[in-house]
Amino acid sequence: MQEWWRSAVIYQVYPRSFQDTTGNGVGDLVGITRRLDHIAQLGVDCVWLSPICKSPQADMGYDVSDYTSIDPLFGDMTAFENLIKGAHARGLKVIADQVLSHTSDQHDWFKASRLNRNNDKSDWYVWADPLPDGSPPTNWHSHFGGPAWEFDPQRGQYYLHNFLASQPDLNFHNPDVVDAILKTCQFWLDRGLDGFRLDTVNYYFHDQKLRSNPPAQAAPQVMATDLYGMQNNIYNKTRPENIMFLERLRNLTDQYDDIMMVGEVGEMGRRSIEIMGEYTQGKQRLHMAYSFAMLGPDFTVEHFRNCIEGFQSGAPDGHPYWSFSNHDVPRHVTRWGEHGINDDSIARLACAMLMSFEGTVGIYQGEELGQTESELDFVELTDPPAIRFWPAVKGRDGCRTPMVWDNTRANAGFSDAQPWLPVKDPQAINAVAQQMDDGILAYYKYMISLRKSSPALSHGSTNFVDLPEPLLAFTRQYEDQSLTCIFNLSKDVHSIPLIDDAEIYHGQEAKLTKETLSLAGNGFAYLSHTGAVPI
Repeated sequence: MQEWWRSAVIYQVYPRSFQDTTGNGVGDLVGITRRLDHIAQLGVDCVWLSPICKSPQADMGYDVSDYTSIDPLFGDMTAFENLIKGAHARGLKVIADQVLSHTSDQHDWFKASRLNRNNDKSDWYVWADPLPDGSPPTNWHSHFGGPAWEFDPQRGQYYLHNFLASQPDLNFHNPDVVDAILKTCQFWLDRGLDGFRLDTVNYYFHDQKLRSNPPAQAAPQVMATDLYGMQNNIYNKTRPENIMFLERLRNLTDQYDDIMMVGEVGEMGRRSIEIMGEYTQGKQRLHMAYSFAMLGPDFTVEHFRNCIEGFQSGAPDGHPYWSFSNHDVPRHVTRWGEHGINDDSIARLACAMLMSFEGTVGIYQGEELGQTESELDFVELTDPPAIRFWPAVKGRDGCRTPMVWDNTRANAGFSDAQPWLPVKDPQAINAVAQQMDDGILAYYKYMISLRKSSPALSHGSTNFVDLPEPLLAFTRQYEDQSLTCIFNLSKDVHSIPLIDDAEIYHGQEAKLTKETLSLAGNGFAYLSHTGAVPI
């Protein structure tokens, strides 16, 4: 096993928003293939495709109606195979979303399951009788608002849905379901995928006793609504049986060469780091996992240090995947904007931080352009939670707007037709064709190259240095290379006394003298040294 993923940089593509070639305003697989050179020139190792399986698109593909078909919206199997070939020819691996915890209500499995209580699919989903007063079986909430149970008059029972009512949860306690799911994963491995990004990896199993959740013991963690976070969600997710399924899935992937699985842990706070550790321990579970821990508003030394050290202590033999943005959260340049001198300074700071982290790192399309969150009007929304809870919930559309290629063309080169989400001027100005040699795009290319060429950054261990807020500092060490990375997370100037000789290996807004390192607002430096930590 080469374990190519251990120091990899992974590039997430949101297919609906990457490149339209059919003139319907929606991105497609042929469009991704045509833009592979852009991805390859970044220097990344792998492409992650958000869902491409057949779907009614009620939740933008995270509601699968056929696990072994390409949605016609994106193309067909030939287009998929050409994408794989094109990526591999450029030295790129390809992984794709596997949404296994639930299906669409349009899936043939669910259509059969809801017919009656006695057919061969009747127990493939989570069904339960109403309580004596007709209310749902438990108090569990859906992420998208309201109860996590929907009454089906045909069966006279409730079914479980952790997300939309049109996304019923599969019953992983049924071994036939597990076998069927594993077969769908094998289908894609046989067609050349290099691995999977596993959606909501801690949601596969539910509590068979259907116990209601207790109230949250800490301050509520706000997700799509404030109701979900008001519970300690111990019975509707992260059940111990999840581990057994992950081990079976790992056993399947180990039958192929160089396959990687990264799991999305649907949890917030400290618990998310603990689960990342549990799910990546040893060599029988996930290759790596990520959570939303670094995808929120927290931008403090304490937070980043707690995330990384928490994983180190919880899974000393595990492997993390760190990212700052994805298709579910506001873009980090906007999310952390209050801490930045300007958008460019926070974009460069975030890039330098991410590329210095131990483990695998991921970037989301447009991140390499310094892209900001799009401000959308209500009539422009497509995201179900946003439509339901507007204006309290802005939803996920703002980070899903189309990729911008050339702002001299219609819709910044994404499509000749009206796009499914609008391309607005604040985003269009960051287009690929308009990026200068010293722009954010060039900086990402440089930093990815620097990470790959540095043994300490790509393979080194991490030890934190005690500095006060807002100075994040740690040393990356591998063999004879030592780099101490220091980041100023504020807009103010900060100076750090030096106790040993060092040189600036890389930095921005950083000045080094014999006695002092001075960092301007959002400044940072990688200090190269041969002796002790110089600060």
